[in-house]
Amino acid sequence: MSSLALPPAESVIQSVDWLAIAPPTLAAVVGLVVLVADLFADERRKPLLGWLSVAGLAASLLLLLPLLDGDRSTFCLTGDPGVCSYTADRFTLVVQLLVLGGALLTALLSVTGLKDARGALPEGEFWFLLLSSAAGAALLPASRDLATLVVALEVASLPAFALVGLRYGDRRSSEAALKFFLSSVTATAVSLMGISFLYASTGTLHLTRLAERIPDVDGQLTTLAHAGVVLTLVGFAFKTAAVPFHFWVPDTYVGAPLPVAAYLSVVGKAVGFTGLILVTVVALPSYGDVWGPALAVLAALTMTVGNAGALRQRATRAYSAVRLLAWSSVGQAGYLLVPIAAAAYSDDAERSIGSTVAYALMYGAVNLGAFAVAALLGRTKPLNRVSDYRGLYAASPLTALLLAFFLLCLAGLPPGVIGLFAKVTVFSAAVDAGLGWLAVVMAVNVVIALFYYLQWTALLFRAPEGEPGTHRVPAPVTAALAATGVLALALSGAPQLVLRFTDTGLF
Repeated sequence: MSSLALPPAESVIQSVDWLAIAPPTLAAVVGLVVLVADLFADERRKPLLGWLSVAGLAASLLLLLPLLDGDRSTFCLTGDPGVCSYTADRFTLVVQLLVLGGALLTALLSVTGLKDARGALPEGEFWFLLLSSAAGAALLPASRDLATLVVALEVASLPAFALVGLRYGDRRSSEAALKFFLSSVTATAVSLMGISFLYASTGTLHLTRLAERIPDVDGQLTTLAHAGVVLTLVGFAFKTAAVPFHFWVPDTYVGAPLPVAAYLSVVGKAVGFTGLILVTVVALPSYGDVWGPALAVLAALTMTVGNAGALRQRATRAYSAVRLLAWSSVGQAGYLLVPIAAAAYSDDAERSIGSTVAYALMYGAVNLGAFAVAALLGRTKPLNRVSDYRGLYAASPLTALLLAFFLLCLAGLPPGVIGLFAKVTVFSAAVDAGLGWLAVVMAVNVVIALFYYLQWTALLFRAPEGEPGTHRVPAPVTAALAATGVLALALSGAPQLVLRFTDTGLF
């Protein structure tokens, strides 16, 4: 009986740093409050749930400020306090700023936009799902063991595909949710199998311990470890929408409500890339000769296929504006993969990863702004064709100028200076790592992307067909447009504000 005795209670009780976990915790708590309040709120008070959600996300963002004074870790092993499951370091805070800020802007776009031409969305369920997904997305960059990483990934993903299919009776929405669901389940199954192989061969799930043990795996378990590495990488490639695992993106963005598509394009992408960074650079640095070349090839394929898909969009096709943004996001994912691949070859992996973080911050701000304009125009022109944007300057000069600026940032052209600087940073990471061929592929794709970005931009200032319409901009949408516009302008005026994040503090 003595061999079955439990260890003393004090040896298994972990202390919790509540301040460190406050941002994702508050988002989750507010989500539960919204769900309960929805049961008792009548129809007249339902809109208050949206404002409560906006306030909760804003408060979660403010809780990042007390964490700036230094790294904090919690849920650590009692026998080894240096090995923890949750770490709020510089890398964590930057990604949490991106995902919570993206969720807040999505909430602002949705406060007055849950009823559109394709039907109304149930408010209580929408806000609960959005807050739950945001909580999981904020938890993920702080995860420092594979179990927490997978849980955070699923908490971020499962509510997201429910958001895509939340519009009752809409065939396009249901089909989009099904494709997103199947791709997510496949990615999770493959990742879990890979993680189980890694645990079986190393006996640990903590990322830092995994990095220490996997190079010295017993010879009989080497094949198992190799299989675990490959399967885990394939699973996360699904999550990042890298080619050939991108097939769900265009239909999902078209079928989802536009604010949800904006959320997926920024927050969903940030979740996938953050998980990929933690698995490759932190947990499996010794396998850089495996994941480095694989990610380099995926980066080249992803940016090429994404830009080719965007070029094929016809301006008069229904939902062509949303499809173009969807294919553009696939191409941008290729650029985001470049520095992660370069980290396998570089002597300064932290700088390479910082290039991805800096690019993600730029992309998040301007892509959310572009989707905000698309959501605004979609209120009066539900088919949201690129041709519908012709003459937008005559109807709404400020909105047209903002969209033009966002598109120029994505293209990397002045006055979108921050887009240019971010692309140069990624390009430099590839060159410094000796990936000259990948830098050439990226340069070619940047030139290709100029065509469709400039074509759309020029359309905004052409003479409208018929009388220019008017676009009433609700206050929350105005706030979202103003926030993204001011941020993009400020970063273009002082790009060092983003480039300073090339020092992530991840190592």
